[in-house]
Amino acid sequence: MYAVPSQALTAAEAWIRQRGIVRYPEPAVETLDPRFAKYNLGSAALELLATGGRWCEGPVWFGDGRYLLWSDIPNNRMLRWEEETGAVSVFRFPSNYANGNTRDRQGRLITCEHGTRRVTRTEYDGSVTVLMDSFNGKRLNGPNDVVVKSDGSIWFTDPGYGLLKNYEGFVAPFELPRYVYRLDPNTGAATVVADDFDRPNGLCFSPDESKLYIVDTGVSHTPNGPQHIRVFDVVDNGTRLANGRIFVDMAPGVADGIRADRDG
Repeated sequence: MYAVPSQALTAAEAWIRQRGIVRYPEPAVETLDPRFAKYNLGSAALELLATGGRWCEGPVWFGDGRYLLWSDIPNNRMLRWEEETGAVSVFRFPSNYANGNTRDRQGRLITCEHGTRRVTRTEYDGSVTVLMDSFNGKRLNGPNDVVVKSDGSIWFTDPGYGLLKNYEGFVAPFELPRYVYRLDPNTGAATVVADDFDRPNGLCFSPDESKLYIVDTGVSHTPNGPQHIRVFDVVDNGTRLANGRIFVDMAPGVADGIRADRDG
């Protein structure tokens, strides 16, 4: 794997960056495993797109519009960066403490909202459709991250971080266990696909959608809690999960949002 080192850049590198000078190859990227060396592009550099966020998550790229959207959760807003101009603007305020975002197969924005404890879809005309805000008559905890499968089904995690403090949502009691859900694309019916997580968080499919990876960030609120990524087989025509097992233990750190690249 490769990563940006945690230590600060040298004084010389900091001076160079302050003046907008680009150096190749990017000195802040370190290859930790030689198998990942091919992904470290020598002609690519880190670019700072925006500042001023308190805690940013949920980036989603709109290639057809040449812009990037993401959530600034505690500031209760979503921001937009335009590729053509480099301008950053507020896309949505208030955002209902939006967290994870993705696009469905029709290109519409799908968003997890802490504040309203729901999953929404932004239509082409800008109107917002509520896809799910309750299960079996009880309010969701606060959806966190979301992916859309090629069949149009929507899979999301519901750990409820927005219920813990008035910093990224509103303090309230949990009404449901911390499940992982699947929304049927045809009926809109919800089913629980995983019910044994402490704090289910980021999730992603393998390129062929035969596997689903799900992060558990339970250690953030449970002493000695889980801090791993689990992987499941996607079975029954892509409607159910089976054979869950630990894919990687992230200790002493913890994962959050994840995506699989085209090589899996």
